[in-house]
Amino acid sequence: MSAVLEHANVTVADPNATAKWMKEVFGWHVRWEGEAKNGGYTVHTGGETSYLALYTPRTPAGKAPESYGIIGGLNHLAVIVEDLNATEAAVKAAGFTPVNHGDYEPGRRFYFHDENGIEYEAVQYD
Repeated sequence: MSAVLEHANVTVADPNATAKWMKEVFGWHVRWEGEAKNGGYTVHTGGETSYLALYTPRTPAGKAPESYGIIGGLNHLAVIVEDLNATEAAVKAAGFTPVNHGDYEPGRRFYFHDENGIEYEAVQYD
């Protein structure tokens, strides 16, 4: 039996703003949006079979500590892209800074942090 990740749910300051840059960078679309847990608001953005749930609480949340040092921390989200160079240009146009570029078998990658401090890995497989 094989399993496929359907979605992940992350807390962000402004789910509509995050969904907007994800459309520009990854080509994703809003699948659903509406009221969520504890009076918060959620936007689901992604493709046809998987998505990110972008949640914001009713009362603004504080910044999390650096995730690599805590058990259960979300370290980064990786997204497979068709054209890494075009994605890097879109990341820069969205105001983010690509870092830690690398080539490895079987692909290439770079990382960036969004306005919420969430780290993303963009990877293209050859």
